[in-house]
This record gives sequence, structure tokens and C-alpha cells, in this order.
Amino acid sequence: MLNDPRSHGLWERTAPPAPVTRPLGTDLGADVAVVGAGFTGLSAALHLAEAGLRVAVLEAAEIGFGGSGRNVGLVNAGMWVMPDDLPGVLGAVHGERLLDLLGDAPRQVFELIDRHQIACESERSGTLHLGVGKKGAGELAERARQWQQRGAPVELLDADEARRLTGSPAYSCALLDRRAGTVQPLAYVRGLGHAATAAGAEIFTASPVTETSRAGEGWRLATPGGSVTAEWVVVATNAYTRTPWPQIRQEIVHLPYFNIATRPLSSNVARSILPERQGCWDTKEVLSSFRLDRAGRLIIGSVGALEGAGASIHRSWARRSLRRLFPQLGEIEFEAEWYGQIGMTADSLPKFHRLDEKVVSFSGYNGRGIAPGTVFGHTLARHILGELAEEDLPLPVTTPEPQRLRQLREGYYRLGSQIAHLSSRI
Repeated sequence: MLNDPRSHGLWERTAPPAPVTRPLGTDLGADVAVVGAGFTGLSAALHLAEAGLRVAVLEAAEIGFGGSGRNVGLVNAGMWVMPDDLPGVLGAVHGERLLDLLGDAPRQVFELIDRHQIACESERSGTLHLGVGKKGAGELAERARQWQQRGAPVELLDADEARRLTGSPAYSCALLDRRAGTVQPLAYVRGLGHAATAAGAEIFTASPVTETSRAGEGWRLATPGGSVTAEWVVVATNAYTRTPWPQIRQEIVHLPYFNIATRPLSSNVARSILPERQGCWDTKEVLSSFRLDRAGRLIIGSVGALEGAGASIHRSWARRSLRRLFPQLGEIEFEAEWYGQIGMTADSLPKFHRLDEKVVSFSGYNGRGIAPGTVFGHTLARHILGELAEEDLPLPVTTPEPQRLRQLREGYYRLGSQIAHLSSRI
């Protein structure tokens, strides 16, 4: 996108086209203005438009330009935080609500895909959280125990089963979550765009919001080519927030994450790697992930930015890692590479903000954007429609709080990931 082959890489090359859009070129009225055309914004727009409201979506670049179009494509249940810890962080009421909502989130994603016939290479065989060493095995055993106590269909697999399902001998165990799966993320978010448009929402791309002001009982959002006046505003920009809500960006630390894809594997080799097509990530501190796409390309990712010296460092790490994990690969040829930013909050949990009267936002997905973004968009729609009061939302209202040493930490992640990958044997 925007003539940058490292922004969306393989996903842009293999996703069906986005709906035809144009920049906003006039002044118009709507019931709801949605800022950001990613998972959250387009899910909100779709559900609001289906309920009969006039919805205008304002996107600064293109549909799926932010994290929604760049991520690994894992449709996960829950968050990074251990299930039993959520009530302690959020309180018993909101903690249990969030666990229930996010535990069921993958199902809602796949139901949307089926209902709107979204062609996004969806795979529904679960995901594998892979244990590295004794520490990783202990973490996964505890995570499995906590989810199983809540009735979730998760299974702790031993090293032999982990090897059978991954094709690699590198892992001490694996946690199989059968609620989860994978999608081609840019194809999915573009599919949400088609569905929202078909329901009556208007999507304007290349239309950044430059200024907001009061307009009677509502809001006027100005762009370079026009404006939208609406009663409600949904801010769905997350890690790619700029103006006019800088407080969202200030409470998020950017964690860069890259993906590199091989050429399609031969049929013999492909059968030996991820035979059931689960998406995977591991328990290492500088984690890595891998999965196959529908054409048999093996996609490996980790923390880091493909810029400057980092591009060659992370590319070399990916090649070494694949050879170590899958000796059967032989000569490795890469076809595409891309990266983006994950929005990390101080407690690794998303946030709900009332930025002003009838200006609402969910943000801070901490690398879990697909399923949470989709269901939070639906939740915002239900709130605006009057189906969910503020006190019934899955997260409490909080005020954005700037993270200390944010820029220093972001620089550390970029440099630290390079150092880690230079010295890593996997």
C-alpha cells in the first residue's frame, strides 16, 4: 500500500480487492462517524448500518492499512494475560465479562465470515501455543489448567504430539486451542469493508480527520476534502492513531513485528509441516510465530522492524530459524516480507475510553486484534444503539494515561530485537 512493498507484503498480493472507495469530497451528515477502517471500525460500521443507522467511515489511508492488514492472521481467544489474572486487574465483574466475550470471539469472527461469504482463507483447526524448554512448559500447563477450569476446549500436548502437529522437534509441549484458527487478515478486513458497504455504510479513504469541533448536539469531523457531522464518533485507530486524539497514541508503546514468507513449498515438504494447518507462536520472550497460507507458503514472524540494518538481520534470523525448525525444507527462498506496529498497553489489556460526550474508543489490543477488534466493534455498535449501557460494557471506562519513557522503550524494542536475532540460534 502507498507504494511500500514492506507494509502489507504477501497479504496485499493475495487478498481479493477492497471495495471501491474515494476520498471525502463534500460535507455530509450521518448518525455515526467511524474513524479508522480496520477490524474494529468496520465491524462497528457493519453492525450499525445493518441496524439502519447512517454511517460514514473516515480512513486516513486505505482499508486495512494499520495493524488489521499486516498481522500474522491468528484468530485467538483471550489475551496474553492469564485468565485467572483478569478479574484481579479489571475487577471481578469486568474481568469475567471480558473472558466470556473474548473466549467466544473466534466463533463470532467465523460466523461473520460465513454470513457474508468473506473469501479470506479461513482455517478453523485451532492454534498452537508452543512451549520452549521447562519454563515454557510450565507456563502452558498453568494456562491450560486455567482455561480448562472455565470449560474451554484447550488441550495440553506433549512433545511428541507437538512434533506431529508442527513437523518440528523444537518444542517441549504445545497448547492446542480448538476455539481459534487463522485468516488472511487483509482479505478479512477488506471483506468486512464489502459487507459494511453492502449494508449501507459509506467508506471514505485517503480522508484523515484533521480537526474535530462541536456541531449542535453532535460533532463535526473535518478532513482535507470535506467533513462529516454526526451525533456519535467511534475512534478505531489503535496503534496507528495520530491526530486529533493523541492521548490514545501516548498510552500505547509500539512493538514492531515482521513477517517473511517463503515461496510455496513442494507438496511433499508441505505435508510434513503443520498438517492440520494450525497457526503457531512460542513462549520465548522475543516470541516468534509461523503458519502456512492456503498456497503452501510458510510464513515466519517475530519482533522487529524491517528497516535499516534490521531488514538484513531479521531476514537472516528467519532463514536460520526455519532451517533449525524444519530441516526438511532444504534451500529456502523468500517471496515477501512486511512489518507493522503492535499497540502495547501498560497492563497488556485493551482499553475503553469515552474521549468526550458520545466519542468512544477501544484500543490497545497487544497483538490480539482480529477477534477482539471484531467483537469490540460489535460491542460499540450495541452501545450506540442503546442495547448495552456503559456500565454493562466488557471493560470499565478509563482515562488514557501516557506511558512513561514511551519513546525510549520503542527504540529499545527495535534495537533489542536486532541484538536478540543476531545472537539467536533459533
